[in-house]
Amino acid sequence: MDASADKPHILVVDDDTRLRELLRSFLSRNGFRVTVASHAAEARERLGVLDFDLIVLDVMMPGQTGLDFATEIRRSDDVPILMLTAMGDTKDRIAGLETGVDDYLGKPFDPRELVLRIQNVLKRNRAAASTPGEAQRVVSFGPMQFDRELGELAHKGKRLPLTDAEVALMRALTARLGEVLSRETLCKAVGAVNERAIDVQVTRLRRKVEPDPSFPRYLRTVRGQGYRLVDA
Repeated sequence: MDASADKPHILVVDDDTRLRELLRSFLSRNGFRVTVASHAAEARERLGVLDFDLIVLDVMMPGQTGLDFATEIRRSDDVPILMLTAMGDTKDRIAGLETGVDDYLGKPFDPRELVLRIQNVLKRNRAAASTPGEAQRVVSFGPMQFDRELGELAHKGKRLPLTDAEVALMRALTARLGEVLSRETLCKAVGAVNERAIDVQVTRLRRKVEPDPSFPRYLRTVRGQGYRLVDA
């Protein structure tokens, strides 16, 4: 049996040949299986035939940008995405979070930090998918059902894709249904970089659970305190 089959499989998507090969070599030496692609179209082909545990995705690429490709991926897949960006502006990083990426790292970066960030995202993903040791628990609110054990959200029985951060957010909210959770508490639950990132994740989640995200019925803001999920 190939021992490498048990290693997390990473897809690196970057048009910079030197960086792409550096990451292939460094990540391979640090316990990962690595497949590379030079642009979105090539990455799409890889995703069509292989399963990956995480995607390292560059923002600025010829043809389809990393942001647009991440948006496309999120329509059907919740594979964790770590985005590489040379953009230092906060609004550009927020744009990445809004597309559904799980973390970002600015260029230039220390490859050791990339490994740590990958490990942290994978750890959160495993925690989100783990069984809590109790009987299956499904929490319903409106027409939505969230299976806390499986980390699955459904609307009238139809499954909706969630990122690992969204699963962690839903687990935290459904564990204390009706209670107000502070942004600080949610940051710890999700592993978010800051409280603004929680606001972004809530905004994205509302697009999936609310009939009208502009006037949230279930995932409510409590001014000055945080958020709460209610079965309205």
